[in-house]
Amino acid sequence: MTILKDPIVKKSRSAEVRAQLDYPVIDTDIHTNEFSPLIEDYIAQYGGAKIVDLFREHLTNNGLNVLAAEWYKATPQERFDKRLFRPPFWALPAQNSYDLATVSLPALLHERLEELGTDFAVLYPNISLFPINSSNEDLRRTLTRAVNHYHADIYRPYADRLTPIAAIPLHTPEEGIEELEYAVNTLGLKTALIPGAIRRPVKSIAEKYPEDAELRRYAYWLDFFGIDSEHNYDPFWKKSIELGINLSTHSGSQSWVARNSPSNYMFNHINHFADASEALAKALFFGGVTERFPKLRVALLEAGAAWGSNVLTHLVDRFEKRGNEHVQQYNPANIDRQLIIDLYHKYGAELFKGREYSDDQIIESVFGVASSFRYREQNPHEINDFALAKIEKIEDIYDRWVPNFYFGNEADDRTIVGALNPKANPFGKKVNALYSSDSGHWDVPELTEPLAESYDLVREGAITEQDFKALVFDNPYRFYTENNPDFFKGTQVEQKLKKNQAA
Repeated sequence: MTILKDPIVKKSRSAEVRAQLDYPVIDTDIHTNEFSPLIEDYIAQYGGAKIVDLFREHLTNNGLNVLAAEWYKATPQERFDKRLFRPPFWALPAQNSYDLATVSLPALLHERLEELGTDFAVLYPNISLFPINSSNEDLRRTLTRAVNHYHADIYRPYADRLTPIAAIPLHTPEEGIEELEYAVNTLGLKTALIPGAIRRPVKSIAEKYPEDAELRRYAYWLDFFGIDSEHNYDPFWKKSIELGINLSTHSGSQSWVARNSPSNYMFNHINHFADASEALAKALFFGGVTERFPKLRVALLEAGAAWGSNVLTHLVDRFEKRGNEHVQQYNPANIDRQLIIDLYHKYGAELFKGREYSDDQIIESVFGVASSFRYREQNPHEINDFALAKIEKIEDIYDRWVPNFYFGNEADDRTIVGALNPKANPFGKKVNALYSSDSGHWDVPELTEPLAESYDLVREGAITEQDFKALVFDNPYRFYTENNPDFFKGTQVEQKLKKNQAA
């Protein structure tokens, strides 16, 4: 029998940082592992033995990731012939077994949270991404309920410091509403994870080749729930606000066209969360979702904050050139026809080579052969790309972007420096960065280091003390309480704030 000895716990750098702060630290992204024998009990409760067997089959054959399973089953040559992307591997801390157990055992995580320098953490169970992305409706609906119920139960005793997300599928808005209401009203969960996109078959190809499953694997498009969506998701956004639930996404873009290396995981991985989050955020912005629902709050996790300020910058400069009536400066109908003709006759002798050209030939050639298709006449109702977002002035862009989106920033991501530099951002503002340690994944080999790593940026002069406070407290607190003022009721955050107020 092995005698378990308590590990020698030294006061961590992160705990030392926390000790000098007069505000709570909120970690918006810790990943946890489930205990499979127990979670199968919950699956059986909702789906019976049939779904349990289907779940086990997926574990055996796919590891819950169909695309990853294909790669492992294929030969090296088949991986290149089929362009099967190299999936993630060795994604969890292993050598640091104490940390691995910590993110697997709720009681241990709760006990160690202060050692991590954290007062309160929002948990993202690793299994939660699978059910909401499954195309099998029976499996998806059953696992969603089971996974949410399991995590609600096992973390309920530790609600003063830990809260798990509710995984919410969005294959249709009706499904999303049903699962959100159940998670909130029945299970008592108070924040939710949605998929970053849904893969849908290209209709014309699916109809032409209905039996070709392999073709459907490649002939898909991504529905980002906003612009050009197959469904109207407004009822879902409305319901989430009514329930006081702010949303988050934790989806990536590995296996997308530019991230499809059969041989190199890092090629596929670097910035893939940012690419996926950018697509979702732009879809909600250009689809007018953030205009119609100004109270909607979405956290885009594990992607850093730099891309948020980058897109904001480009939204502004694009609008200044192509928004509303600005786009008319590129309308071929607005060229000065006579000026073009006169200039060609005055300066174009070397092009004419002594030949005669009609005025129409000159005008037709002025846009160049390569760009001629770009100057076709357009439907006047389809030329303002900012119309659905109802952008009339550049300040509207700020109102439709900055309040709605929060950007999860890992401790070792130094690109946050640009996102928090008001001199480099439009409007002289900063985007809403969230402290998201990503603990429980391979990029955090030591659970006790992330907060200290973030504070190192203060020590180095890269960010200010005020920036750090906004990162680890102000922004997370505002994100979770704007639509639910009682989010932190009964937690260590509430206690610490009351203690500070009384001091």
